[in-house]
Amino acid sequence: MYDKYESPLSSRYASDEMLKLFSHRTRIETWRKLWTELARAESELGLPVTKAQVDELEAHISDIDFALAAKREKEVRHDVMAHVYAYGAAAPDAAGIIHLGATSCYVTDNADIIIYREALQYIRNSLLAVTANLAAFAKEYRATPTLGYTHYQPAQPVSVGKRATLWMQDILTDVEEIDFVIDHIRFLGCRGATGTEASLLDLFEGDGSKIDELNRRLCAAFGFNSLIDVCGQTYPRKLDSRILNALSAVAQSCCRMATDIRLLQHDRQLEEPFEDSQIGSSAMPYKRNPMRSERICSLGRYLIADAANASAVASTQWLERTLDDSANRRISLPEGFLCADAILRLARNITAGLHVNEKIVDRELREYLPFLATENLMMEAVRRGGNRQELHEIIRRCSMEATRQMKDGGSCDLVSRLAATGAFCMTEDEMNSLLDPKDYIGRSAEQVDAFLEKYHEKYGNTAVSDSEINV
Repeated sequence: MYDKYESPLSSRYASDEMLKLFSHRTRIETWRKLWTELARAESELGLPVTKAQVDELEAHISDIDFALAAKREKEVRHDVMAHVYAYGAAAPDAAGIIHLGATSCYVTDNADIIIYREALQYIRNSLLAVTANLAAFAKEYRATPTLGYTHYQPAQPVSVGKRATLWMQDILTDVEEIDFVIDHIRFLGCRGATGTEASLLDLFEGDGSKIDELNRRLCAAFGFNSLIDVCGQTYPRKLDSRILNALSAVAQSCCRMATDIRLLQHDRQLEEPFEDSQIGSSAMPYKRNPMRSERICSLGRYLIADAANASAVASTQWLERTLDDSANRRISLPEGFLCADAILRLARNITAGLHVNEKIVDRELREYLPFLATENLMMEAVRRGGNRQELHEIIRRCSMEATRQMKDGGSCDLVSRLAATGAFCMTEDEMNSLLDPKDYIGRSAEQVDAFLEKYHEKYGNTAVSDSEINV
């Protein structure tokens, strides 16, 4: 195993569940289920396929001789026909009716649709696990004041919990997008070499109603409500583009959150989990690098770029089909899902163990609060008879002086400078009494409460915790 390249997504990052879903075994077992259900429907609709043959196919879905299939593929240079051969060897009495009336895309494309739908559902569950963690975090810190930032410069205070709702809102947008994609996935069915159902029309002696019933039964067997309306040999590759765009959106949201965490960890206000024996740096033992958040950003860039694969493929399909999509899709779709899964595993881990250094948060806020409170101080001074324009100039001048002192290593003495002017008709103690951080976070706590109430109304019965998902 150490002599061949192995994707880090499979060896380091993705979950066992997602790796199993995109395994070769799952893919071929799904092919065999499709062949079995096709044979079942054909038998029930009067074609020369016996119930015994269907039962034999069903009994041999899982006992796959991969070595035999690989040997056969080397001879015939066709993966589907190699597995038709291997399936026939396992179920010899049914060998003659396997793949009857079908083309390769009956198994390859329908199997992809089935697997992608299940993978999207798993991603959806992971997203809701992240939001469940963030909801608990936002509730706990709903009214904890913290310095706000615009342009990464100190700005009007917010609450720690309010900031978490911004991350939640992005991720819930991704849930909505994935719900839309899942709801609009339709089955390809058995449509023939160019989508005209000509081979089935011949088998059913011109009876189109039996073809419709065959496809209705296939849809139902795999939990789909409807077929793609019209198609060539394949399902429209626009679906792949829609899927990878949705996964890219997941990466975008998680990267945004992870970047915020990295910035706040730099200031020691917030920290991702760090185990007791974890090593932060091989050279600097004291380091607590935000490596999980950094990894999210790293994987996110890959996934965002991967979405371009599907766009390129969808825009270059020729007529009823061309094979230049095949090799690309074998890589871009599974890797896209594995990457999204890896990102969300990290996101679940981080959001379950976020630590707020409240004393540092408070210290950072209080250092800048006198500047942020100057408008309130000015309004109070006007109420006491002061001149707004004169006060504005005093604040401007004193702020510049206080800032210069801070840049020289001194402490912020803005309040004492303002009080010393006498123009505000307030003592320094009176001014300081107006500097309670909770008075400057606006409606942050109310906004958190309203957001979480709406969230729980919509997802309260479906949101899952990490205890229900293998992290």
